[in-house]
Amino acid sequence: MMESIRVLINGAKGRMGQEAIQAVNAAEGMELVGETDLGDSLEQAIIDSKADIVVDLTAPDCAYENAMIIGKSPAGGVIGTTGFKPNEINELKEYYDEKKPGILIAPNFSIGAVLLMHVSQTIGKYMPEVEIIEMHHPAKLDAPSGTAIKTAQLIAEARGEDVPRGTSTSPARGEYYEGIPVHSVRLPGLLAHQEVIFGGQGQTLTIRHDSLNRGCFMPGIILGIREMMNRSGLIYGLDQILI
Repeated sequence: MMESIRVLINGAKGRMGQEAIQAVNAAEGMELVGETDLGDSLEQAIIDSKADIVVDLTAPDCAYENAMIIGKSPAGGVIGTTGFKPNEINELKEYYDEKKPGILIAPNFSIGAVLLMHVSQTIGKYMPEVEIIEMHHPAKLDAPSGTAIKTAQLIAEARGEDVPRGTSTSPARGEYYEGIPVHSVRLPGLLAHQEVIFGGQGQTLTIRHDSLNRGCFMPGIILGIREMMNRSGLIYGLDQILI
């Protein structure tokens, strides 16, 4: 009989952390062995709990440090915090190298959002002129969202080159990411939403994903926990294990 995966939730007092606690408790073959938050020693908690996987759902200003702490331990990581800089991702790739369990950094754990990114990459090859609108609740700390940045990266890979978007340099036209304008909206009543609008001669194509409650992220987190037990190194994006 296989032993249960021992899971520690970091950021346990937050809304995502609370959802993750319920999801792990309900998941077959998993055991919640620790809950940590601001002011706790993550390093000591990993030692005390003998965690196999640490799920980090904290904040952008401490996510990199938490990933480094996890990397020094025997545990693997599933990171749901966004806001990592490209150089931090590259540094963590080197830091984790062949470490097993490895670490998953996912800009979005929603299966629907991952599929949106995948489809956007396919469309971008044929309709390279595109803009992204991402909409979130006011408490989201980073802008643009990690999902929007990842979407822009995937589209840029597909189309292969920057595509001009006119001569306007007004900030109202969005902020460039991989040559693609991204617009961020932060309003009460929103959770997490993204539109990708493609334009071509005489036509537009819009795809949209809406996260209506935080439960939509839990299947992706549970999948990430299971997968990282058998994977090494750093994986960036849930699409890398889903598609």
